[in-house]
Amino acid sequence: MGKIKTHRASAKRFSVTANGKVKMNHCHHRHKLGLKTAKRKRHLRTAGYVSEAMAANIKSLIQK
Repeated sequence: MGKIKTHRASAKRFSVTANGKVKMNHCHHRHKLGLKTAKRKRHLRTAGYVSEAMAANIKSLIQK
């Protein structure tokens, strides 16, 4: 029986922590940074976590 391939685009964007949470980087931090406040850019630098509803879907895509 065939195996399910890893979705490479998702694997580059998400990672699973030791506790099973799905970690991600925030968007809107590439260009037009002069319009954004320093506080907004500072918060975009930190990693975020995917909601529990979406975590199961992403884990099935990146399945390590």
